[in-house]
Amino acid sequence: MSTCASVSRTLDEPLAGTAATARTWLLVEQPGPWGKQALTQSRLDAALGAELERSASAHGARVALIRRPARADGADGPAATPGAPRRVFLARTLPGNAWIRTALLAEDALGTLLDLDFAALDGDRGPAALPAGWVPYTGDPLALVCTNGRRDRCCAVLGRPLAARLAAMGGADVWEITHIGGHRFAPTLLTLPGGYAYGRLDAVRAADVLDAVRAGRVPTEGCRGRSTWDAPGQRAELAVREHTGEPEADALTVEAVLPAEADRTDGTARTDGTARTEGTARVGGTTRAAEAVRADPPRPRCWSVTVAHRDGRRWHLTLSEQTAGTPRPASCGAEPGPAGSLTVERIVSAAHQAPAAAGTPASPSVTHP
Repeated sequence: MSTCASVSRTLDEPLAGTAATARTWLLVEQPGPWGKQALTQSRLDAALGAELERSASAHGARVALIRRPARADGADGPAATPGAPRRVFLARTLPGNAWIRTALLAEDALGTLLDLDFAALDGDRGPAALPAGWVPYTGDPLALVCTNGRRDRCCAVLGRPLAARLAAMGGADVWEITHIGGHRFAPTLLTLPGGYAYGRLDAVRAADVLDAVRAGRVPTEGCRGRSTWDAPGQRAELAVREHTGEPEADALTVEAVLPAEADRTDGTARTDGTARTEGTARVGGTTRAAEAVRADPPRPRCWSVTVAHRDGRRWHLTLSEQTAGTPRPASCGAEPGPAGSLTVERIVSAAHQAPAAAGTPASPSVTHP
């Protein structure tokens, strides 16, 4: 029986530009079973989970539950001890200003997470906006493997063995996580604080990725993108890395993502004020129905993206969203739909300029599955 992951792999669906968008991640330890909507369908108080999700999403942040991996023999990870404190992490993913803070909260104190000021954390104050009790995290990189089988079985069947193997190998702080998007790319991995996501990993390749992350490098093979950026920004950053061979995580910043209009004759893009901005594209998923019912074949959605190096170099890229001919399901049980991917049409090196201030993200404009 086919699964969403096996179909995607067979079609060789591109990975670049498919990571979730989140400048900030809040991770809350919650052992035990998780439902499809884990923040409100687990042993975490449902009202607390719903309010955390609402508050975070309003400021470009994501909340997810985490738990220790199952053992290599398939047994569940450590069970929740009634009243035991819970580990929580807050990670910021901006280049040059990526950080993790952590706290250990009593189960009955998890409600204090509602005091987090995501607007202030997203501003100049950064971790200084956190309440007392949060301390710098100084351990190995966080390695978060999506394993929530209630959301998609591929995440459990493929993700849980990977998490167990990585935990047994050491060298990273490994957790299972409820959802990082892209079930069809399972097993999927998110690394923090950098925010780079990966798909279709085996244990050997995942270990190589984590070795590179510890050294501050970004392997591009299997990389879905940096969650700091929206989909066009993710794809453009990875394209510049492949174009230049730049491996350092903090060397590149996406400065601007602008909608552009594709020209029917030569496929180039323009940004002359006539660009279409209606709706929101779901890159890597199903494009909006309104686009599909036009009488004429829809033009590709296009973007003009600027990527800057900390040494002052800049690149201007033209990207277009293309739709593959073979439909595929976005998740197990879903109806097959068109597979969208971002194609780099052009990369142009700009004149060398003085380095821009680090850690200024482009405004997200594209949502993700």
